Amino acid sequence: MQIIRRPWKLKRDDCPCDLHFVDWIADQNLRDQTIFHFGTGDHHLVGLACARSEAGHAVIGVTATPGEHDAYVKLAKADPEMTKRYVVHFGDIYNVNARLLPDLDIVTLFHLCEFADKSVTYRALNDESLVRMLGERLRPGGRMLFYTGSYAYAQAQPIIEAWAAASDVTEVEVFKSLRVFRKA
Repeated sequence: MQIIRRPWKLKRDDCPCDLHFVDWIADQNLRDQTIFHFGTGDHHLVGLACARSEAGHAVIGVTATPGEHDAYVKLAKADPEMTKRYVVHFGDIYNVNARLLPDLDIVTLFHLCEFADKSVTYRALNDESLVRMLGERLRPGGRMLFYTGSYAYAQAQPIIEAWAAASDVTEVEVFKSLRVFRKA
């Protein structure tokens, strides 16, 4: 498995996508959303903000970084109540099995194309099929968000555009650094 060795610290100026997402959730006044979040960071900002809010969200986080997963385990030990609304899967995003996912209200793919090592042969998905698969898991009215500040956004943008053109989705807004698409 491709392991990401260095946990991602919260870097407000360098990578504010999680902060912008938490602001977007509040701005939209959303409640009871099932959220799939790719890239937890060792700060677990999205999962914790959603799990601890009164809005009733449930978050499935995915990380391939042992340190980020270890940070989640520490959080779970300190606050087991949090685990009712926030779980973290340790694994390769490109091996996520759609059959293991619930229907989703929100998908964050802020780090699309950042881990697309073509030499890795065990993966079931690539960036294009990942977007399609997660888009299919979206409920009607569900939203998928992408981060325009990613260092791999130039590679992700054509994938996003092709997916949007071939799917029943509409880009509904740009919120700070996030593009938001809504499923019909």
